[in-house]
Amino acid sequence: MALPINIEDLLHCHKVESNRVEFKRGWNPVSIYRTIVAFANDFDNLGGGYIVVGVEEEAGIAKRPVAGVPTEQIDSIQRQMIGYNNLISPNYLPRVSVEEVDGRSIIVIWVPAGINRPYSVRTDVTSGSDKREAFYIRSGTSSIQAKGETLVELRDLAARIPFDNRGNPGITEDDIDILLIRDYLQKVKSRMAADVKNLSVMDILDRLDLLTGPTEQRVIKNVAVMMFSNAPERFFPYTQISVVIFPQGRTGGPNNFHEKTFRGSVPTIIRGTMQYLRSVVINEYVSKRQDRMEADRWFNYPYQALEEGVVNAMYHRDYQEHQEVEISVEPDGIRILSLSGPDRSISAAALREGKCLYSRRYRNNRLGDFLKELGLTEGRCTGIPTIQQELEKNGSPRATFETDDERSYFLLFIPVHEGCGNTAAWNDEARRKYEDDIKDDIINDTINDIKDDIIKHLQLSERQKEIISLMKQYPFITGELLAQKMSFSKSTIARDIQTLQKHNIIARKGGRKNGSWVVLLNITNDKTTKK
Repeated sequence: MALPINIEDLLHCHKVESNRVEFKRGWNPVSIYRTIVAFANDFDNLGGGYIVVGVEEEAGIAKRPVAGVPTEQIDSIQRQMIGYNNLISPNYLPRVSVEEVDGRSIIVIWVPAGINRPYSVRTDVTSGSDKREAFYIRSGTSSIQAKGETLVELRDLAARIPFDNRGNPGITEDDIDILLIRDYLQKVKSRMAADVKNLSVMDILDRLDLLTGPTEQRVIKNVAVMMFSNAPERFFPYTQISVVIFPQGRTGGPNNFHEKTFRGSVPTIIRGTMQYLRSVVINEYVSKRQDRMEADRWFNYPYQALEEGVVNAMYHRDYQEHQEVEISVEPDGIRILSLSGPDRSISAAALREGKCLYSRRYRNNRLGDFLKELGLTEGRCTGIPTIQQELEKNGSPRATFETDDERSYFLLFIPVHEGCGNTAAWNDEARRKYEDDIKDDIINDTINDIKDDIIKHLQLSERQKEIISLMKQYPFITGELLAQKMSFSKSTIARDIQTLQKHNIIARKGGRKNGSWVVLLNITNDKTTKK
């Protein structure tokens, strides 16, 4: 089966931490099955891991060119694994994929975190007489036997499956958007993207390890809705971000504010929020110096610091709490509030210092894996250091963090750069253009400029109408995804898009990579009307 991640990213340990990847020069079932069980037990809730057979390790990454697995051994190894899998208790089946790298074949064993942990396996799966079993966990980049208090804690994990990785009987395949899955697979350059059009939604979810339960009653996991539904708020109310701008501050002018809310899948919410902050809130400042030619440049808020704060808020929030993530922009800085608070394993002293907030437990580890593969977050415990580093590079004061004794909330404060004063913390002109009522006026002005005879005689094909409908539903859809969805060639869809743009029926907002579509006219029953 195809992997849910690009093989080159896996070999270079990009988007997957090195302690979640184990390279094996050759087929050693005793060692490999101990590691399979260790990944399946997922003691630190990291999301399982990958075992790559036929590859040597060098400085933590794959040595190239890879050694490979002899072709004549591959079928034999896979047959052996069928028998060895039966020695894992309770039943667990790792996923196996044969990949071509550097002109050679390698075997990748994908081991998602198990739902029936803890798992044990025979200490020597190749021995017919030695039937002793043991539990294994990961310790750094090694697999070790769990004993004593560690074994007690491992057994306790059976009732502590992270919320995002739990099955939800209320979710059906109709709640999952195949376009969002395809877009994700293409962005992470997974070979699975080519298979999507030939598979059912449930087959795709199964390959992505987004189903749980026995074969006769498969249940979709919560994270599938977080990532691949346009309306996750149906299952987790207030899955959204509201950006509230207080020009005079929350206390100075509590009734004077501008609010915009972002909904959709978690990646859609993050992208929409960051586009809005980039356009409306972030400003660059330039000060010329008399003693040198180069001018001083800084931002009121560095983009990367804000992005880390936004991503962390959606990643670590408690989706069982019916409260949105709120971002308030005031003259003195930006506050990002999310519920609930940090894990109790993070000390109050660490919060006050505002350095690396290390936690051994994550509420939404699978969601974090998806966000890392999309490049929206770098890795475990790197968000706070990244925020502080980006602020330091920009010459801004350090960020601060706040919670209460009950750890019911987490508040991140990113102060405005001192060189901006308290008067230019946002771009109000850009904000006005972004607001729906003003945007509608702009769109109507554009419509009024269209010649009457074009509106009267405009004939649209059913294909062009479907393009408009899909763009309204999925503003971030690409031409390639439209072609795949509609089963037409990319060149045909490109011509239709060009025609629709020429007649001011659709418009592009933003750049080619990060922009979105705006439908300027509604097309209903062959009639063209103002939006």
